[in-house]
Amino acid sequence: MGMKTDKPVTTRDIRARKGGTPLVTLTAYTAPVAEILDRHCDLLLVGDSLGMVIYGMDTTLGVTMDMMIAHTTAVMRKARRACVVMDLPFGSYQESPEQAFRNSARAMAETGCHAVKIEGGTEMAETVDFLVRRGIPVLGHVGLTPQAVNTMGGFRTQGRSGPEAERILADAAAISEAGAFAVVVEGVVESLAAEITQRIAVPTIGIGASAACDGQVLVVDDMLGLFGDISPKFVKRYASLSEEIDRAVASYADEVRERSFPGEAHVFKPAPAS
Repeated sequence: MGMKTDKPVTTRDIRARKGGTPLVTLTAYTAPVAEILDRHCDLLLVGDSLGMVIYGMDTTLGVTMDMMIAHTTAVMRKARRACVVMDLPFGSYQESPEQAFRNSARAMAETGCHAVKIEGGTEMAETVDFLVRRGIPVLGHVGLTPQAVNTMGGFRTQGRSGPEAERILADAAAISEAGAFAVVVEGVVESLAAEITQRIAVPTIGIGASAACDGQVLVVDDMLGLFGDISPKFVKRYASLSEEIDRAVASYADEVRERSFPGEAHVFKPAPAS
């Protein structure tokens, strides 16, 4: 498969990119942004990070199925080419494979998305297998898993110790073997991310991981610089849109206060007398 075509990208296409041209992935939460990203990305992830990015939450734990479905539906309206994956939010799949299937089926039926993403390793392998066998493509997610922030002791780099690295490697292998078409590897030391990529049969998509991964993902608001000065180490800013927005709004505010906006070009005049 080439780097960029107009043909829709499927989960099978993603899986086939193992060791090939790196997969370009970004988060998307709204229709207008999805339309722009779709021109450049192989995969669009409607992440539960929207809890923090869109709604100002401290963690992803308060995100609901209804919120995820609303935003995924918006993204699907404008995504023509990229494979669109919806995060299953905290509490919507951990209870049992059956619960995970019900919510995954609802997500795909109501939004038309192409796959779901679930966090977790060996403890989620049975669920991944259950979903895949019933027609639900699954994107895995191991390493730093934000929905487990309370048991992990915060957002900290994973895999620094030998036992922790072995556990994450086992997690990635279990999710791959259970049938996931790709696995997000987040917030792990670089050497571990490279080793996981070598060891598992499906593509790895790194975030705070390694350039050796089979693809990369970032939160779009982070890479566009929409969060002011707050930026994790692993984010490269490709723009500083918060500064642009600040300047634009300041200009607008000045012109409103000076009564120079609206000007002649922005108001309606009565029709000339006949």
